[in-house]
Amino acid sequence: MKGYAGKGLKVDLSTGRFDEWRIPERFQALYLGGLGFASRLLYDEVKYADPFSPDNKLIVAPGLLVGTGVPTASKTTFAAKSPLTGGFGRSVAGARLGVELKKAGYDVLTIEGRCLKPSILLIQDGEVEVWEAGDLWGLDVRETASRIRKRVADAATAVIGPAGENLCKIAGIDCEERQAARTGLGAVMGSKRLKAIAVKGSGRIEYADPEKLRGLTAKWTKILKENPNSELDMKYGTAEFYEWMNVEKGTFPSRNWQHGYFQKSFDKLKQGEKSPLDPYYWSPKYTVKNRACPNCTKPCGRVFRVPSGPYMGVELDGLEYETIYSLGGCLEVEDPEAVAKLHLTCDLLGLDAISAGLTVAWAMEAYEKGLIDPGPGLNLSFGNVDAALTVLEMMAAKEGELGSLLADGVKAASEKLGKRSWEFAVHVKGLELPAYDVRAIKGMALAVAVSTRGACHLTAGIYGTELVGKWWRFSGVDRFSAEGKGYEVKIHEDLMTLYDMLGVCKFSRHMFYVEGFPEIVSAVTGLDTSISHLLTAGERVYNVQRCFNAREGFSRVDDTLPPRVLSQPIPKGPSKGSFVKRKELERMLDDYYQARGWSENGVPTKVKLVSLDLEDLADELGSDH
Repeated sequence: MKGYAGKGLKVDLSTGRFDEWRIPERFQALYLGGLGFASRLLYDEVKYADPFSPDNKLIVAPGLLVGTGVPTASKTTFAAKSPLTGGFGRSVAGARLGVELKKAGYDVLTIEGRCLKPSILLIQDGEVEVWEAGDLWGLDVRETASRIRKRVADAATAVIGPAGENLCKIAGIDCEERQAARTGLGAVMGSKRLKAIAVKGSGRIEYADPEKLRGLTAKWTKILKENPNSELDMKYGTAEFYEWMNVEKGTFPSRNWQHGYFQKSFDKLKQGEKSPLDPYYWSPKYTVKNRACPNCTKPCGRVFRVPSGPYMGVELDGLEYETIYSLGGCLEVEDPEAVAKLHLTCDLLGLDAISAGLTVAWAMEAYEKGLIDPGPGLNLSFGNVDAALTVLEMMAAKEGELGSLLADGVKAASEKLGKRSWEFAVHVKGLELPAYDVRAIKGMALAVAVSTRGACHLTAGIYGTELVGKWWRFSGVDRFSAEGKGYEVKIHEDLMTLYDMLGVCKFSRHMFYVEGFPEIVSAVTGLDTSISHLLTAGERVYNVQRCFNAREGFSRVDDTLPPRVLSQPIPKGPSKGSFVKRKELERMLDDYYQARGWSENGVPTKVKLVSLDLEDLADELGSDH
């Protein structure tokens, strides 16, 4: 089939052996690429493995449209069994690595085994080598990538920092300042003693109709460029709606989810003043230039530089909405320069900035409740930036009792500490929640509860629909109501899974609708496809992920929400009094499982799996009814 290199690469780090394999056309048609390839291969090849064992596999799969020139088609999926959740682990990044992997002749890379010594995996076209890299072990991600590029000019890299080396379960993978951060996949690389992956390719992919593809690329580039949202994205990035989330919606969690908006900041503002964390305030002051993912025509990344003061010299691709939340509001830090320093520290150490920030916030609340003693001279009160920086370093190094306590995220920390600290541990399935107070976004609450990778805003990407009240074919959505959320979440999950299969950025979903995909997929592959075919492909892949988790022991009991969400109403602001009653959650779960065609315990039924061409999964674990 056109549009594919047609080959996968398997590397066994234990033996140094590598093998190429032909990807059947039926596999391509059913799973398309990206998250589709990664999900099915992980299901087939990783069964009951300890996440840190050599038997766990790290799978790297660029989306089908990566490298085509289609605007915003930049995303590459990383997948493994998650050490953080024990279930399906995935993270997606706008990584140049995916483009180079395709140019090197591979649609997917599977890494298994464990190196004897710290090493890097180098792929140059058809040549595969594993180099010892003891001199890189212990370095931060920037220095590591820089040294690799001095050895192999222009190589694309995916590297881990000290957090991954030390098997912190909230460690991510850095792809040249684009992070595949969530679910602890950096620790999987660390367990394999794999410091980095470097790829350089020179080949080209043959497309079914290159002329048509060029025309469609130009068409959609123009549509995205002329959409007014693109200008906002480029000027203010992912945090453009920060004030709206706080002031109008009251759904920006702060102080470890004690509040539904950043009270400490907004309550003291005078009429017309901006919060220091609002990009309308800081972006003109600190942005040096925009930075794009591969093939992106509306770069929302901004190079943020601190010119003077205690954090002078801090420069990073940021600030992002999620880090303004996790390292700002949740810690009660409103200085954008300080948040930039915290953000950069997480990136350099290789820590997931969402999980790390929420873990520090949990520790601050535990400290103020008198439940932990951080040691002499360490004041862990909310707002203490120096203490937060110290703790992040301790977490990445697993230094001392406190660093070891926090290194694996809030679920592990609360279980170790006890003392009812689980009551304010904000996670689902072990993954810390993102920047949306789901107590007042009921559809988002369901989406977070059932997500296959744990608390995730992008698995369904439903927050925009819920908060605005409409999107695509949805309208009249009431975020405060628990009614009718099952089908809404199901369709959003299928759609967002499709975006990750194709490698298209979800930040363009409000202008790059699914209606545009059939023509593009056909021009790339030659497949005669349709919207229904593509949505079914998304549904198929999501069911594969759910089956992976079911096989690993997950069930309805794991589709839940943090105690704070289920029992503590938002105390103040536009969403005052809102929370998710347990009966509401149970009703939404019933609704969702019915919409999905799953059993009342949340296991895909045999009938549903067979209807999705997943007969082997139906035979292995499908529910009878």
